[in-house]
Amino acid sequence: MRSKARRHWNTEAANAWSPAACRQARPTLAAFWAILFASFMSVAGLSQSIHAAPPDGAAQPEDKPGEAAKEVALFDGKTLKGWKILDKIDFDRHGEVKVKDGELILSTGQFMTGINWEGEFPKLDYEVTFEARRIDGHDFFCGMTFPVADSHASLILGGWGGTLTGISSIDGFDASENETTGTMDFENNKWYKVRLRVTKETIEAWIDDGKKDHKIVDVKHAGRKISVRWEMDTMPPFGFATYNTTGGLKNLKLKKL
Repeated sequence: MRSKARRHWNTEAANAWSPAACRQARPTLAAFWAILFASFMSVAGLSQSIHAAPPDGAAQPEDKPGEAAKEVALFDGKTLKGWKILDKIDFDRHGEVKVKDGELILSTGQFMTGINWEGEFPKLDYEVTFEARRIDGHDFFCGMTFPVADSHASLILGGWGGTLTGISSIDGFDASENETTGTMDFENNKWYKVRLRVTKETIEAWIDDGKKDHKIVDVKHAGRKISVRWEMDTMPPFGFATYNTTGGLKNLKLKKL
């Protein structure tokens, strides 16, 4: 019985792998590979469709948390929406604050006129751009107070007689007596493009006078004492002031880095 069974199995195995049987199995194998290939292409196509850009006119995905935000306008060119007129300390006899022809005007006060931003404002990794001009007077037409981590500082343009630039204050020294102290001739009624950048390590500022983009501040603030002068105590987190001078602002924008 064993020999007959063994011979029977061997005969079936031999018949299964005979040339005729293999020829008969080819269509089945071909179908198997065709199905496998089609499945692979279907998965690849799905993956490609997932990573492809959306069609024209389709809604774009929203920014993920932590991604840099787009540029935001802080002044609408028509109203003082979002801004508060300062009226304490040296601002108690401020000049008129108004909007005219797309310009935010801080008129001459005795001695300071200022506004501060009432909304939220980043503490680090941001950039502020705007245009400023001195309309009348001989002192600073832009004293911009801004956050630096948990502290604040002020960028001064045209102070101490009309030409001084710098940051107040670093390690207790104001814009007239620290390493950011500089001078620049500012013409009345001429617009200057200003850019301020604050990162985790540095404070940088530039002024474009139409001929050249001057870098006027480049200082590392880590480990330094950053503060504002006492006159600016009511201005944080962000704001602008003039001293015995009428100044104008426009195109004021904020961008997170």
